Amino acid sequence: MSANSITIGLSNPKSPTNVGAVIRAAGCYGVDNVIYTGTRYDRAVKLNTDTKKMLITIPLTQQQHLLDNLADGVKVICVDLIEGATPLPNFKHPEKALYLFGPEDGTLSQQLINQADAVVYIPTKGCMNLAATVNVLLYDRLAKSAQFFTDNPLIKASRDNNNRIKVKKSHY
Repeated sequence: MSANSITIGLSNPKSPTNVGAVIRAAGCYGVDNVIYTGTRYDRAVKLNTDTKKMLITIPLTQQQHLLDNLADGVKVICVDLIEGATPLPNFKHPEKALYLFGPEDGTLSQQLINQADAVVYIPTKGCMNLAATVNVLLYDRLAKSAQFFTDNPLIKASRDNNNRIKVKKSHY
């Protein structure tokens, strides 16, 4: 993991659909790489839903432990429904972060929670799936950052080829 990276860490993910959606979110929000532990994803990878082919530009790497290869200055942030965690709206994102997410059918280990620099949760009624949680976390990071771009060139570069609609007049 490079010193200037934003990394998503997945603890033993089981759903290739969710991992594919996490990779897509990583591409949309400028994440440098995604790491994971466990073997369940490897057994089901043929069903991957990486529809934007983000695996070409964003590495997806299996590791024995999520905290292996942690660069200096990178803060470990656990994102899960953990008692005592900070609500995401109140959280200030670090410049360099490794965001850790539990499996779809479980939670992060107490060992990871104990080693984290921060533990945050998204204050929803009930739990979201893995990919939705990653998307919300990354959007929150973007919305709170100084690099929040709002311009037509970004829209043109980001939208689907079938979308060429323009706003004719302001509704506000």
